[in-house]
Amino acid sequence: MKIKKGDKIKVLAGKDRGKTGKVLEVRPENERVVIEGVNLVWKHMRPRRGGEKGQKIQKPASLHLSSVALVCNKCGQATRVGFKVVENKKTRLCQKCKEVID
Repeated sequence: MKIKKGDKIKVLAGKDRGKTGKVLEVRPENERVVIEGVNLVWKHMRPRRGGEKGQKIQKPASLHLSSVALVCNKCGQATRVGFKVVENKKTRLCQKCKEVID
């Protein structure tokens, strides 16, 4: 996958277009990512015990990988990700400034 947990991401499409955030979770089987503070939805929680009240919790929902772009640490721009083998190790590469991301 071109995006990993902890990366800084910019949203390219949807209601939160233009926002940036940190990746909290990556789901490669669905090609989706969960980003901190982006695509927030309300979850209605049932009361668990007798005297407890139900509540609404706001949490981030997942976005498809095609709707986001990685933000390069060096140039600070949203960029596509390429791969390059350096010292027998596959590393990610910023396509705009050609800097190694990992």
